[in-house]
Formats: sequence, C-alpha cells, structure tokens
Amino acid sequence: MDKLETIKHLNIMKIGIIGAGNMGGAIARGLSQGTHLSAKDINVSARTNISLDKIKNFNTDINTFSNNIECINNVDIILLAVKPWLIKSVSEEILPYVNYSKQIIISVAAGISFDTLSSIFIEKESIAPTLFRIIPNTAIDVLESFSCIASINSCKEQEDLIVSMFNELGLAIYTTEDKIAAFTSISSCGIAYAFRYIRAAMEGGVEMGLYPDLAKKAIMQTLKGAIALLEINQSNPEIEIDKVTTPGGTTIKGLNEMEHNGFSSSVIKGLKASFNK
Repeated sequence: MDKLETIKHLNIMKIGIIGAGNMGGAIARGLSQGTHLSAKDINVSARTNISLDKIKNFNTDINTFSNNIECINNVDIILLAVKPWLIKSVSEEILPYVNYSKQIIISVAAGISFDTLSSIFIEKESIAPTLFRIIPNTAIDVLESFSCIASINSCKEQEDLIVSMFNELGLAIYTTEDKIAAFTSISSCGIAYAFRYIRAAMEGGVEMGLYPDLAKKAIMQTLKGAIALLEINQSNPEIEIDKVTTPGGTTIKGLNEMEHNGFSSSVIKGLKASFNK
C-alpha cells in the first residue's frame, strides 16, 4: 500500500510536530480541536519542558516528547515547526527514521525552499518524499490564521487533506511555491503591520482625549466592521471608502492627509521590503 492509499484508508491519522514554540504549540492546540485528529493522536516534541508543559496544560491527551525520533515514530504526518536555522540539523537527525512511503513531511519554516528541503530529504530506494510548505500567521493560536500551502511529489488527495486540516485553523489556500513570499509579506508579516496600524490609531485616539483601552475597542470593532462589509458585500475597498467620503467632509480630509504623508506608499514599500528580503 503506497502513501496515498495509506492516507485514504486511515481510520486514525497521527501527526508528529517537532517544535512546541509559538507556532508548533498553536498548531498542536488547534488541531486537537478539529475534526481530523484527536488529541491522543498528536505528538509534540521540544527541547524544553516549559514548552511541553504548556501543551499538557492545554490538553493532557496530547503526547509530549523530549526526543524527536520518538515523536515521529508511527505517525503519518511529520510537521517541522522549528526556526529556519534549525531545519537542517533537525531534519538530518530524523532522516534515517522517516518512511517516505507512509509519511508526509511539512515545514512551516519561512524561507526554507523545496530545493533546500529536497537536498536534505533525498530519495530513498527510488522514492521521493512528499513535501509540503505551509506559512501560517500567529492568529493560528485563535484559529484565525491565513495559511498558504504548497507541495511537491504530492497527489490531489494529500493536498486536499492538508488544506482541509489547516482550514480548521483559519483560512488555508493551496498555491505554488513562487507565490509563498508574497503571501508571507501580506499575511505572516502582514499581521504585525495590522497591529502597528492599531497601535498608531490608539495613539491618535489618546492624543484626542480617549483612554487607550476605549480607543482600542473602537478601533478593533471598526476593523471587524470593515472586514464584514468586504466579506458580505464582496466589494472592492475603494467602493466602501467612497460611501463615507462626502465632498468637503472629515473623512476625505483625513484620507488626503494620510496620503500626503505617504500612507499607501509606505504600506506597499513595507510589503515589498519583506518580500525582497
């Protein structure tokens, strides 16, 4: 039975997550609340007990390990959630124990290409590894991530499975590797840019006499409303802007002042700086 048939006929699927930091821990917690995996079928390994204790405090049924080899034993999906500079050493550590015919390998490390992964996970017995790259953002911790997903040596069923799993952690889309850098800029990095806008708007609110917490509540609800309008109306942002920019009004004056100070240009330049890093 090849790896596709194994995945398709599994009654119980298991995952081994190497790394229990912000991203690995969030993925483990999120998947334990989904429909594809039960907590007892999730293994997580980390170098520190502090990280593993946080996982256990969330759900005692999640299996924790200090040994990466034990973590990936008899799992169907291996997810590498370590820092990019650790990918090579961790991958080489587990390589002798990975079964390409039965296991899918996922990396969530930004900037680690399929070429790099393939140079580590070389063919074994004429079998090429099934490799996925996934770039989520930190909202995965509250099941509201945007995750872009690409793969090589995979089949449609495997791609659908991984997209479906990560759709339970927010919104996931399947794409090609050449689009990952752009999605990283607008989503993975972009969430920090959104927070920076919120912080700046809060500071403006304070200068105008509002208490910070009250300003934050107003700003967050305003952003929620803006998102809801775009989702429900399926409209372009400019159409929604036009609805509140009456001639000679306060909104158009504010927008023009922001543009005079390079608002749109700064956003675009910031995104491209992340993209070109």
